[in-house]
Amino acid sequence: MRPEPRIGYVLKRYPRLSETFVVQEILAREAAGERIAIAALRPAGDPCFHPAVAAVRAPVTWVPRPTGSEALWEAMERALPELPRVLPELLALRPADAVQVLHVAQWVRETGVTHLHAHFATIATTVARLAGRLAGVPYSFTAHAKDLYHHDVDHDAVRAMLAEAHHVVTISDHNARWLADTFGAAAARVARVHNGLDPATIRFREPRDREARVAFVGRLVAKKGLPDLIDAMALLRERGRPTPLDVVGSGPLSETARRQVDELGLTGLVRFHGPLPADAVAGIVGAASVFAAPCVHAPDGDRDGLPTVLLEAMALGTPCVATTVTGIPEAVRHDRTGLLVPERDPAALADAITVLLDDPARGIRLARAARALVEDRFDRADQAAALARLVRGERTPDPASLPVEVPA
Repeated sequence: MRPEPRIGYVLKRYPRLSETFVVQEILAREAAGERIAIAALRPAGDPCFHPAVAAVRAPVTWVPRPTGSEALWEAMERALPELPRVLPELLALRPADAVQVLHVAQWVRETGVTHLHAHFATIATTVARLAGRLAGVPYSFTAHAKDLYHHDVDHDAVRAMLAEAHHVVTISDHNARWLADTFGAAAARVARVHNGLDPATIRFREPRDREARVAFVGRLVAKKGLPDLIDAMALLRERGRPTPLDVVGSGPLSETARRQVDELGLTGLVRFHGPLPADAVAGIVGAASVFAAPCVHAPDGDRDGLPTVLLEAMALGTPCVATTVTGIPEAVRHDRTGLLVPERDPAALADAITVLLDDPARGIRLARAARALVEDRFDRADQAAALARLVRGERTPDPASLPVEVPA
């Protein structure tokens, strides 16, 4: 009799404030009846976490990460019978990472995990791949954006991950096409499965009679495009439309953004809230008249895949303005579910924000359509069902089945 399946998630850090999509995915799979266990390679280190984390039933194991070669040799000694399967690649890792491979393999045996799944084509997938080989279970992973497009990405390593995986998930049609174009036959088992939300828990409110203000939520890093939005807010003020901007999040560019606000004389209009839990974020986004996602291709190649917070804004009923970067047009369909503008174009961004501020009827139309799209294409229950089919070896719909219209 085959054991009841149990999915073991291998995550670099858990729970991450900026990775709500992981928590939503696990909750959806648990709601569908799947058994989950979590192995975290590092502590999260975030100042707070989302309340949804408390609803996750899966046990969490923080994998020991001792430094120094002595711990590696001790762990290898315990795994001697299986070592030939992974030894050359194990020795190519840093000792601490190699020790974690051995610990995760042991965790798989002890917990009855039958399939490993990692997020991001980075160390988490490397650990899942080698630990799965040691323990004799298949692995899969979800590829997002930075793990594909950053200039430091090792394409040979990604190719090996793709080639050996039972299946590979990626979050947008854009990513799926890029993987096929870049890696050819190695990407044959890639399936697009959009990140999902639970629409039933997100209260939709039409954007009627809201105060004129713009919301931005995200890590303050180059790919989020916040400098362009700040420039756009300065343009609005110059045009006689001074509009408050709420910035939620933190990151390495926090001080740079604050200096830009000061230099442009926007101190009284822009409020930096720092990182906030999900309910506080929903309050700010749900009260805004516009949500802006001015994402860009960063100089280091990094870019957003399809920001979950953008889907959340659409579900809440806040009209969205976004750029045409990677998978964003799969959710924000121009003048149907939001407005799209070119990246790095503050004037176009300011124009689109003005349209939504001046035309409430259009904002309501876009908000209704955006909510309908989230319910139809981004429900986490559908996401969980697609992931379960992939574990069973069944195909998901062809990524090319979702046409996307991008404005000229």
